[in-house]
Amino acid sequence: MNRIRLRRYVQEWNQISTFQYWKAICNTKKRKTIRGNFESMRNILFVLFSFLLISGGNVFSQSNRVVVMIDAGHGGKDVGHETSISGHQDEKHLNLKIAKFLGNYIEKYLGNVKVIYTRTNDSSVSLDDRVTKANSAKVDYFLSIHCNGNNSKNVRGTESHVHSMSATKSVSLAKMIEKQFSSRAGRHSRGVKDKNDLKHSLQVLKFTEMTSVLVECGFVTNTREANYLNSTYGQEIIASAIFRAFRGFITKQHPKISFKKSSSNASSASSIDYTIQIASSKEWIDDEDARFKSLSVKRIKLNTTSAYKYIYLVGNYGTKAEANTALSGIKRKGFKDAFVKKK
Repeated sequence: MNRIRLRRYVQEWNQISTFQYWKAICNTKKRKTIRGNFESMRNILFVLFSFLLISGGNVFSQSNRVVVMIDAGHGGKDVGHETSISGHQDEKHLNLKIAKFLGNYIEKYLGNVKVIYTRTNDSSVSLDDRVTKANSAKVDYFLSIHCNGNNSKNVRGTESHVHSMSATKSVSLAKMIEKQFSSRAGRHSRGVKDKNDLKHSLQVLKFTEMTSVLVECGFVTNTREANYLNSTYGQEIIASAIFRAFRGFITKQHPKISFKKSSSNASSASSIDYTIQIASSKEWIDDEDARFKSLSVKRIKLNTTSAYKYIYLVGNYGTKAEANTALSGIKRKGFKDAFVKKK
């Protein structure tokens, strides 16, 4: 091999080596850059995910469930409307009992719904604290349970209050509650009212930041209605009416959430299949009969040749178990022959 050709080979080799050398360096820098970028991105994602877990844990959970706060009005030294009837309880106690029945219905029959109470005993909770608790917990719904009162003993009926008629969701829920009071509980509904009807605002409705309804379950100053509100039967029926309205409302508002209870004891309670027959008679028994004073009785005239042409029914129940529970209370009222029947 002559010198010229040898020199050319050496030059070509040096060029190749130099190229490979710089290529290797560039690749190394590129890998380091890519690795650095990847590690930076990983750190950013880690920080972001941690932030979501710590400060926004509900971002994931609340989209798959509903949170409702049940507010039993008054409590402690604030008794609400006082009773003047011997053996009856003041408003604060009735509110709490109905609130607990309502919460139990929701927890028993609905999945993906969390229940929070403003109070679970005879404690004093200020209006400010009730509002703050609801807003801080970022609940979806706020239901405040009350009983009414009036100087006239003749005034009776249920009411559902919203802050303003422009609060369309609150109005819709309130209307559904009043409808259930009429159909489910057989109560006299006085309708949906707002601040203009009251001539003043209600703090728990004005300052809460979610769909909010204050429910007046009846008048403790009306003897017949007070008897009903002081009975376990009446409290359960009132609570179940509110429950049915709430269930129907959230089902429409959250179509992507399944509210079916997975446990075996859960009934959808969607249909009214059972009632309780408390009596039958040959002659019509009037509404004001003392035997029926604490009950909302449905009277039916039968097309029959039997001498007993009239039957008297109370309650509407989605399950036989629910009806049997109410039956115990009915029998304690003196209707020993009462029984559950399918509608």
